[in-house]
Amino acid sequence: MTNLENLRKQARQLLRWHQERNYAVAERIRLAVPDYRGLSDKEILAQRFVLADAQLVLAREAGYRSWALLKAGVAQMPESAAPPDHDGPPALTRAEPQLFVSDISAACAFFEQELGFTVVFTHGDPPFYGQVRRDEVYLNLRHVCDPVYYGTVREDDQLLAASITVDNVKALYREYSAADVEFQQRLMRQPWGAHQFVVRDRDGNLILFSGA
Repeated sequence: MTNLENLRKQARQLLRWHQERNYAVAERIRLAVPDYRGLSDKEILAQRFVLADAQLVLAREAGYRSWALLKAGVAQMPESAAPPDHDGPPALTRAEPQLFVSDISAACAFFEQELGFTVVFTHGDPPFYGQVRRDEVYLNLRHVCDPVYYGTVREDDQLLAASITVDNVKALYREYSAADVEFQQRLMRQPWGAHQFVVRDRDGNLILFSGA
């Protein structure tokens, strides 16, 4: 499949996703086309969206002002410039723990204001899914209506939602202490040498921070 054929296939797929009301597509459209910047996900998905619109999104994502300019650029691209197929064994590159929360907006505010994360994205109106990040750590947030754990089993058995390795864990502990973050376990040195503490978020998720 040539580069242009692949792009045409991607445009048709993007159009189908919009027709299926996929919220991830709304964010792509908003970022690529300025006319959509002020619209919510729901408003973008309610807009008339045809193949030419999908092609424009792909063109903007590739750095071109229009689909015609993208096609011209692809036509001038030598075959050797096409991305090579990946050879060799697979390599795992990143894990993204998923936390279950009752309110995405409130959870994002907690991670931003108390734990120093930034919001990468939220999907939905009201949001039902989101992601926060601090440095190289990503946490996904998913809305649920009912408790995930029965009774106090999470606290009794110390069931962790995520375990995060930290450079200078003591400094992070001081930062969180100053911010009055709720600790399930304060900083402790473990028999194997690690220093660890556990934070409890607004939904009871237990997040372990560990370092030397």
